[in-house]
Amino acid sequence: MSSDVNTMPTTGHGRPLPVDAAWLALGAEQAIDPGVPIVDAHHHLWQRPGWRYLLDEITADLDSGHNVVATVFIQCRSMYRTEGPEALRAVGETEFAAGCARASGGRVCAGIVSHADLLMGEAVQEVLDAHAEAGAGRLRGVRHSTAWDADPEVVNPELGTRPGVMQDARFLAGFARLAPLGLSYDAWVYHPQMGEVAALARRFPDTRIVLNHIGGPIGIGHYAGERERTFADWRRNIAALAACDNVVVKFGGLGMRLGGAGYHLRPAPPSSAALAQDWRPWFDATLDAFGAQRCMFESNFPVDKASCGYATLWNAFKRLAGQASAAERAALFAGTAIDTYRLELPL
Repeated sequence: MSSDVNTMPTTGHGRPLPVDAAWLALGAEQAIDPGVPIVDAHHHLWQRPGWRYLLDEITADLDSGHNVVATVFIQCRSMYRTEGPEALRAVGETEFAAGCARASGGRVCAGIVSHADLLMGEAVQEVLDAHAEAGAGRLRGVRHSTAWDADPEVVNPELGTRPGVMQDARFLAGFARLAPLGLSYDAWVYHPQMGEVAALARRFPDTRIVLNHIGGPIGIGHYAGERERTFADWRRNIAALAACDNVVVKFGGLGMRLGGAGYHLRPAPPSSAALAQDWRPWFDATLDAFGAQRCMFESNFPVDKASCGYATLWNAFKRLAGQASAAERAALFAGTAIDTYRLELPL
């Protein structure tokens, strides 16, 4: 890789990789089927040491050739308030995302998913109310990341997670506050935890749960070299989770270091055709289990930007969906996200 890198500390394999703009340029592609309306169901905005991905950066990606009509912002522990009650500091991120929505004319951050510590139990109500006010009508859900594994090579230490959070009585009491407010829950877990998500979905059938990154299949640490076993375990879990009608799934996140593909180590970025070939088994199994009406594509940028460019990523998704019906493609690229996050878009 070249030295033209947006850098940040990368100790711990679960953390995001740096982005190398010069390396990405080696794999630049023109958009396939550029007229297809797209809602990017999952992206972040952040300012971190040596790594900026804010409105200018995402706008440049959105304008790289595809017809991205709207995006959904997902919390990422950035732009927090620097003073005031600790529990309310995350509201600063919602304020920032709402500002980006206004500045972009509503295209970026059309929906906002914010962080609230559900382990606060019923006391989280104050935080949820503050997010709703800060979101100016765009708050759609909450994400309390619970991704955890016993292997320290896997876990992102910045998340501060521990095992069993989704069974904790305090978490469940906080989770119960979501449905009365019409809020969904974005679940960020690793694939061995998907059974816990299913248990949560059965316990709260009136709460929409959105599985991030198809459940986070792991390919690093002690899971490295175990792709066939991981896929078999994940496929059983994804089928079981699909039995819960209140769960929808985001297809994406397979460009993360977590998956073990090592795209960032190649001399040049993978092509969209290569990505589609790699991701085909995961996509087919996800689509078979959930159906297009409960499945949506996500960029997971800037995290997945360490593996490919924005135009290439969506080209890969279009290749994956190439044999789907027109109705299925409409759902995958926009419809499911619009329904899940209750977006008002003139499509």
